[in-house]
Amino acid sequence: MARRLRPVELDFVETAPLRLVFAAEAAAPADALYRALAVETETWPEWFAAVTHSRATDGGREVRLKGGTRFEETVMAAEPSARYAYRVDVTNAPGLHALLEEWRLTPTAGGTRVQWTFAAAGGAPLRFALRMGKPGLGRAFRDAVTALDRRLAAPGGAPGTAAS
Repeated sequence: MARRLRPVELDFVETAPLRLVFAAEAAAPADALYRALAVETETWPEWFAAVTHSRATDGGREVRLKGGTRFEETVMAAEPSARYAYRVDVTNAPGLHALLEEWRLTPTAGGTRVQWTFAAAGGAPLRFALRMGKPGLGRAFRDAVTALDRRLAAPGGAPGTAAS
């Protein structure tokens, strides 16, 4: 059953009761990574294994994950080549009260540092489950960044991008 979450602002990424922060290095430039994250949202299932469906909506996205979890999101920050953040407004995931995710892209000498912050509020069972699931979330994030980086480096690159 889908339900509406508490709307939060961008500062929630720093003030959330539970913050899970992950980072990975990519060889791809920040602009190509940003384009894949924020513009080519329909391609997420091609590089993020947990995502089965992603499509842009007016002001946000609709996302489905393996296992049937659904999210209706509002884009909160879209700063080309630097940051992409979205708030979950409606979900069928149990226990969530609020959720905001932020992707930060920082150019490095060898490419881009990608940082993903998962900022959530919910009851004690949810917080416990997310803390216990942190290693799996981190692995899923690193695998996604690796797959996206490979995709962007492939001959012809991703649609709308130049090969590296």
